[in-house]
Amino acid sequence: MGRGLDALDEAELLRRTARGDRRAFDELYRRTAPWLAVRLRQRCADEDVVADVLQETYLAVWRSAGSQARAGLGGNAPGWLWTIAANRLVDAFRRRARAERVPPPPTPAVAPAAEEQALAGDLDGDLGRALLALPPEQRDVLRALVLDGLSVRETSALLGMPEGTVKTRARRARLALRKALS
Repeated sequence: MGRGLDALDEAELLRRTARGDRRAFDELYRRTAPWLAVRLRQRCADEDVVADVLQETYLAVWRSAGSQARAGLGGNAPGWLWTIAANRLVDAFRRRARAERVPPPPTPAVAPAAEEQALAGDLDGDLGRALLALPPEQRDVLRALVLDGLSVRETSALLGMPEGTVKTRARRARLALRKALS
């Protein structure tokens, strides 16, 4: 590292990183990664998770330094780094919890709903025609919720629409199926 970078504070290193200065980014990392790792280890004993969080943190710093520098962090660059790292650590804990989640106990055998059978292609006749008469966006929502067994949140992410829209389309689809079959 150049002697010039040693004299700069973290906020200036962040501003230079925002302009794409790799040496400034390296200096920022050299100064802040050790204490950031110590703080992360106080909250997580898994070294692999700490290493992943550090990597994700500095990747985020490299990508978003420009917006933070324009926001005028002043001397609070270390606080900004810790906020990013803490959020990444929470995300890592959530990912781990989802991965370790025990599957629910098996439910008693229940006859599948008519819409589930139709979506699976098991039924013809009125139900099949009623399902095909639905607008494609309602059919897609039913397929994700019923056949794929996704939650509203997962369906929302899959189809790229708000959760409220998923609920509305599912309700409208079910009402349309009831009306068509009555």
